[in-house]
Parts: sequence; structure tokens; C-alpha cells
Amino acid sequence: MNRLTHNFNELKARGEQALICFMTAGDPDPDITVDLACSLYGAGVDAIELGIPFSDPLADGPSIQASSQRALDTGMTTRKAMQCAARIHDKVPGLPIVLMTYYNPVLRYGMQQFAQDAVASGVDGVIITDLTPEEAAEWQGHANASNLATIYLLAPTSTEDRVESVSKICSGFVYCVSRTGVTGARQDVPLDLQETITRIRKFTDLPLAVGFGVSLPDHVKAIGAFADGVVVGSALVDLINTNRDNPNLLKIASDYCATLKAATRKLDSPQAKGTR
Repeated sequence: MNRLTHNFNELKARGEQALICFMTAGDPDPDITVDLACSLYGAGVDAIELGIPFSDPLADGPSIQASSQRALDTGMTTRKAMQCAARIHDKVPGLPIVLMTYYNPVLRYGMQQFAQDAVASGVDGVIITDLTPEEAAEWQGHANASNLATIYLLAPTSTEDRVESVSKICSGFVYCVSRTGVTGARQDVPLDLQETITRIRKFTDLPLAVGFGVSLPDHVKAIGAFADGVVVGSALVDLINTNRDNPNLLKIASDYCATLKAATRKLDSPQAKGTR
């Protein structure tokens, strides 16, 4: 069984939501990326979304765009990002890894080779941000053959036809965008988010994880009342960048994620009393 599916099943049995954390591979450098992933796993993070730097990350806001450019400037590539994933998998084999990328890098790498190399690197799923269901047939064939989950994004503006078409081919979990626009930390949870999640849930039994704007424990707790998980990206990327030269970076990032993870747990659960 795919580790994403396994983890979501275990979390559901405990009445707990998944915390998925995004990092850009190679920002600030590959070694720290690997060390951070391992440290966040120890803090309770349920999956890592590892961003492959791309020159035109149109779905991402300023924080992740800047991190992508910093990583590219230090020589990070798609192949090197997979090497980071492999190193993370070797150190913490229980941590699911999702690669986040765009269609162009996958095409340039070769779809079949990308899927095969991702699985060989210990990757469980892939988010190809700008891949639409209408263009996905060839990729899906290679991903399915490699038992690699393909996670699609749905937004509040997604029509019922789009929700239905995505639900038929999505695997791992559905990434539910909390609001229109690009990624970036926010101070509030959209009032209509629960309605969006309810509408999507009519079409799929897959776990629904909410991203775009999640940055505070209160966000996590509020979203956990109706979704299966949250994705935290820009806030963590900013925290890493702000503390990139701080010798306590790993602890600072882990402490932040531990507070987010605590918000997914019931107060009387054994897990609420500590991390792994």
C-alpha cells in the first residue's frame, strides 16, 4: 500500500488530521533540506511535500517563488531534488514524500523516466500543479504503472464537472485550494471553505487536504473540523529563510511544526502528549 494511503488510514482511525509540510528542495542547501525533513518527521509531520524548483512557478506566491529562485541559483535540478528525496527516504523510511512540480520539468525529464526515478527515490506521490485532467492520460499511464499517486488540485471555483473528472483519476489525496490566487500565508480561514470541502466530498472517498494560506494552529484546528489534512507551505518556507544562518534552524522549524501538529490531535489522545 502507498505510504500516503496508509498514513491517512491510520490518522483517520485516531480521529486525527494529517499535517503535510512543504519545503523547496535545495533551499537553503540540499543537506539542510534532508536534515529538516528528518527533524520535521520527529516533530510529528505526516508527509513532506518537496518542491522541485522551477523558473516559472505560476501557482506560487512570492515566498515560494523566491525560495525556488534561491535553490536554482545554487544549482538545484530535478535530478538533484530526487536525490534529496532518496536521502530523506533512507533516513526516515516511514515519512511519505510528495514531489511538487510543474508539467514542463516532467516533460523535459521524460514522463516515464520521471515516474520510475521518483519511485526509486522513495517518492509516494506527485503534484504537477498545472496538469489538467484533459492532458493527463499519458502521465497517468506511467504513474499508475509505477504505483505513484498523482494528486490534483481543486479550487473553490472548480465546477462540478471538473471535480468529478479530477476525482476519477486522483490518488493519494485531493489537494483542496482554500482560496483563489497563489500560495501565501494568510491570517484567516475563508468562510466558504467548509462548503467547498462538502461539495468536493460528494464525488470522492479520497482524503481531502487543504492548502494555500494555512499558517497558524488555529487554522489547522478550524480546518480539521471538516477536512482530513492541511498543507503548510509559505509560512514554513519563510521561517526557514529567515533562520537560514541560525544554528538552531532545525529546532525552530520543528517547534513550529509541532505546534501545528498538536492542533490536529484530540486533547485526550496518547499522541497529544508528545511527538513520535
